[in-house]
Amino acid sequence: MLLLLPYPKINPVLVWIGPLPIRWYALAYIAGLIFGWFYVRRLVGNAALWNGLPHPNPASIDDLLVYVAFGIILGGRLGYVLFYNPAYYFAHPGEIVAVWKGGMSFHGGLIGAALGIILFARHIKVPILSVMDVTAAAVPIGLFLGRIANFIKPELWGRPTYVPWAMIFPGSDGVPRHPSQLYEAGLEGIALFLALYIATRLGALRRPGLATGIFAIGYGAARIFCEFFRAPDPQLGFLFDGVTMGMVLSVPLIAVGLVLLAVALARHAE
Repeated sequence: MLLLLPYPKINPVLVWIGPLPIRWYALAYIAGLIFGWFYVRRLVGNAALWNGLPHPNPASIDDLLVYVAFGIILGGRLGYVLFYNPAYYFAHPGEIVAVWKGGMSFHGGLIGAALGIILFARHIKVPILSVMDVTAAAVPIGLFLGRIANFIKPELWGRPTYVPWAMIFPGSDGVPRHPSQLYEAGLEGIALFLALYIATRLGALRRPGLATGIFAIGYGAARIFCEFFRAPDPQLGFLFDGVTMGMVLSVPLIAVGLVLLAVALARHAE
């Protein structure tokens, strides 16, 4: 029999408060927002990172958290409905609001968060790209926690494989699979956070759009790579020739990142 890593069976419910279950999945979103809020406050409070450029002040980040949180929840849910399972939700519209049952799209959440950032930046009259940059630097924190929650649930597991670290996930077909949630946690979370951490320390926040561009390219590339190991969503399958919806949605993200990167570097060279 091939070598397998035993799946660590973790109860997806951390604790029950009366009839109310407190799930790891929900806690991941809450913790990601809180840790991200704390990290963004640290970044905007460090004047040396900005070199005099206008940017949000630490007190305003409390409001930014609200804008981004609503954008993520609304955009993430609507993105999942429209990108991944429109036929089901159009037939069962009452299920659209049932976010506690799972079903969130990162790309939809990103669009919602971007709209929230634009509204926030206009409200406090600071450059939109500067707000996006500081937010992008914190996003990998939430991505890491979210992918760990996917692993605990478990959901979004990988494709069949015979690598020594393959796992058999509860609720799957009993076939050993890649723990693709952990691949994504490592690349989209840890590696991307470190890349942006180094970039901000080297002056990225002094070039509006640079950190956002790095994030968009880094996430898009990491997501496309991990999609080769992640099982496609069962209701969609492969779109064509092994291409998944996650890959398709990541291509324009990389394109936007390249544009932002080019503009930020060109402005700095002037």
